Amino acid sequence: MSPALRWVFVLTAGMVMSVVCAESPFYPDKLNLMVTVDNHGQAHAVTALQDWERRRAHILANMQLVMGEMPPRSRRCPLDMQVLEETRGLHCRRLKITFVSEPGDRVPAYLFLPQRAGKLPAVLCLHQTTSIGKGEPAGLGGLENLHYARELAQRGCVTLAPDYPGYGEYQCDPYAMGYASATMKGIWNHRRALDLLQSLPQVDPERLCCIGHSLGGHNTLFLAAFDERVKVAVTSCGFNSFARYMGGNLAGWSHKGYMPRIKERYGCDPARMPFDFTEVLGAIAPRAVFANAPAGDSNFAVSGVEDCLRAATPVYALYGATDRLQAAHPDCGHDFPPDVREQAYEFMDRILQH
Repeated sequence: MSPALRWVFVLTAGMVMSVVCAESPFYPDKLNLMVTVDNHGQAHAVTALQDWERRRAHILANMQLVMGEMPPRSRRCPLDMQVLEETRGLHCRRLKITFVSEPGDRVPAYLFLPQRAGKLPAVLCLHQTTSIGKGEPAGLGGLENLHYARELAQRGCVTLAPDYPGYGEYQCDPYAMGYASATMKGIWNHRRALDLLQSLPQVDPERLCCIGHSLGGHNTLFLAAFDERVKVAVTSCGFNSFARYMGGNLAGWSHKGYMPRIKERYGCDPARMPFDFTEVLGAIAPRAVFANAPAGDSNFAVSGVEDCLRAATPVYALYGATDRLQAAHPDCGHDFPPDVREQAYEFMDRILQH
């Protein structure tokens, strides 16, 4: 197995921070998560949690080979949330805001505050590939089935819907800012969004979730893998194993809106990739994941979603948490139908009540 950069991950205030330390192995078989490789290149079965933590560290390190390094903690700065406008509804207030993700960069977002007393759960709501960005989950246009920021607020959650780089009102250039991918810039911004939610007096800082469709679906998983504050991740039409994506051609993942290194370093070849979504799912364990994976999704073949679920299940079993990995397979295309959204919301409620 050829070596790659390895990292040590230190949990500080619920956030995973990365530190360079040694080398990390390349795992050819990413369907088998129950094996780890030591510093001498010897493979060992994963039989205990400490074994899995070693493999998990390798996964997060290998994701950064493709996405670029996680920014250091020193890049965090005051959020300086600014309210641009406020709209009052029957059940909640909608605030159009901006917040500082790093020096010189402001992220536009919609923040929903329910009219309820007490500390409430909070959900980061990530949009799909759509020109209106945050406006779609906020219910201000786009597809009705993707208005989940508004719906969850009406159910009593504080919700935050930010723009992803290049969408809505957020036209930043991640590469000019020193990032190797828009994906890593998105992860950083979404971690800062969690900082913002935790700073609000209405929010229970221990009950944070993330939900997203398509572009937002895989960004939900990426965030949850790197940030353990996400207790529930709901991903809709957001992933499958790379070998099952478009017949194994990863060109769609390699443009500047995602991870250019997929083409530049790995030739858009799943067999050469340092990580796969099988591993991303495993890295989130034992925290809860609900996947909406329609039978007719032409973007992410459901067979590849099943690859990932099968691969991650033994990891969840190691934690005694197989009930925290669930999926729905509605008979539709690239969509998030009402009955499946209701299943996802009920799943979220169940996990947060424990």
